[in-house]
Amino acid sequence: QVQLVESGGGLVQAGGSLRLSCAASGRTFSSYRMGWFRQAPGKEREFVTAISGSGSSTYYADSVKGRFTISRDNAKNTVYLQMNSLKPEDTAVYYCAADLDPKHSATPRSYEYWGQGTQVTVSS
Repeated sequence: QVQLVESGGGLVQAGGSLRLSCAASGRTFSSYRMGWFRQAPGKEREFVTAISGSGSSTYYADSVKGRFTISRDNAKNTVYLQMNSLKPEDTAVYYCAADLDPKHSATPRSYEYWGQGTQVTVSS
């Protein structure tokens, strides 16, 4: 089992940057596929990006490709989401997720463990 705690959210102007962090408990962090999802008010939770356990493979939603970067530091049990060129439509609660199944999937149900979420608000 793994517990996830996100941090780094906040209020930023359009065009600005934020870096989210997700700290995981446990000794087998590198075994987990990690993902970031987001959910805006009144909308379904949507896939943002994911990274394999080793960090060698990454996946992005088209809406964030070229602006967001996912990375992980397995020695620190932490996954990061660097968000640049933020837009008002990026406003949402951002969730970190983890799963032991190494096969990539962009569906929320493919992830077993979830953090509490961190709010990101981008003002125009």
